[in-house]
Amino acid sequence: MEFIVIIPARFFSKRFPKKPLININGKPMIIHTIENAKKSGASRVIVVTDNNEIYSLVNKNGIEVLLTKKEYNSGTERLIEAIEKFKIKDNQIIVNLQVDEPFLNSDNIFNVAKKLKEKNLIVSTLAIPILNKKEIFDKNIVKVVIDINGYALYFSRSVIPWCENYNSYYIKNNFLKHVGIYAYYAKFVRLYSNYNSSKLEKMENLEQLRILWYGKRIYVSVENIKNCFSINTPSDMLNIKSF
Repeated sequence: MEFIVIIPARFFSKRFPKKPLININGKPMIIHTIENAKKSGASRVIVVTDNNEIYSLVNKNGIEVLLTKKEYNSGTERLIEAIEKFKIKDNQIIVNLQVDEPFLNSDNIFNVAKKLKEKNLIVSTLAIPILNKKEIFDKNIVKVVIDINGYALYFSRSVIPWCENYNSYYIKNNFLKHVGIYAYYAKFVRLYSNYNSSKLEKMENLEQLRILWYGKRIYVSVENIKNCFSINTPSDMLNIKSF
């Protein structure tokens, strides 16, 4: 199975400026993410960025990189410029790996692409169980609820599903945290870029809600992955000390 990993790397994040370049165990975060992508079996790894410093770093490390020409509302929108620039065919599997997922291992990256192909999906993504009450109420952690067949019903920064009982057993078995990775065919990315931003997408600041808004389905693989956390804000760096 052939797939390409594309990593959108935006420099000016409101919650964490210069995030892709933050030092984690002696290396910039983006390099950790790239290394995991390279180990996944991807035929190509491409970084798409809006910043010259990131461009120079990635280029220096021998990775394909594109400096985008304009501002985008989301990482998925940024992908379309790379797809057109590198003349990627419609039937090519693309894995959109968020730069702030430096601890997502190579097997999980591969499996998201594998699910897309095996199940003939439109979009596949990943979620892990939430294990504590603090994460449920953290707006920086995106929650997802799924149906009986594993398809997303909704993603939110709010508490979903709402309940009256938040004991540890109930939390572990009923709450899921979305992980920043998607797999889809290049043809779908082109389609996505033609959709207007949706009302819910703007309210929640979640790009995947545009997909649900226009009636498409997102398959969510639920995995028990240890030490998998994204870097959304400076406070998330404290988690690394216990990693």
